[in-house]
Amino acid sequence: MVIYVDGDSCPVKGEIERVGSRHGVQMVIVTNGGLRPSTNPLIETVFVSQGLDVADDWIAERATAGDVVITGDIPLAAQCIGKGAVVVQHDGTVLNAENIGPVLASRNLMTDLRAADPLRQSGGRGFSGADRAQFLNALERVLRSHTRL
Repeated sequence: MVIYVDGDSCPVKGEIERVGSRHGVQMVIVTNGGLRPSTNPLIETVFVSQGLDVADDWIAERATAGDVVITGDIPLAAQCIGKGAVVVQHDGTVLNAENIGPVLASRNLMTDLRAADPLRQSGGRGFSGADRAQFLNALERVLRSHTRL
């Protein structure tokens, strides 16, 4: 099992390191740059070239069944779930084969609505302490269930 992290704009990297280290799981943080590599021997930082979806493509090519992917990117989540990985979003939402369809459809609908109405460009609500706590709990549950398999 590997934890792949879509590292650009990920607000929970510290939490991932803490939980992943406690479970002894290899973690790979993928970024276009701007991150300082961790000194933690369980963490590999991969720098990919600049460009739209380059980090996402790198993760999608490598994620396999049994891996955990941390991302807020729904299309990346769908690709990884299609390969058998479990996805945890930054707010603690766990995405899997049972729930990715409606989440992807909703995301696509909202993208279409924003494209049709230039005044509808809000970024949604901010990231909260409750989101951080829910993420920690969700990642802990996912890793525990994977280590029992």
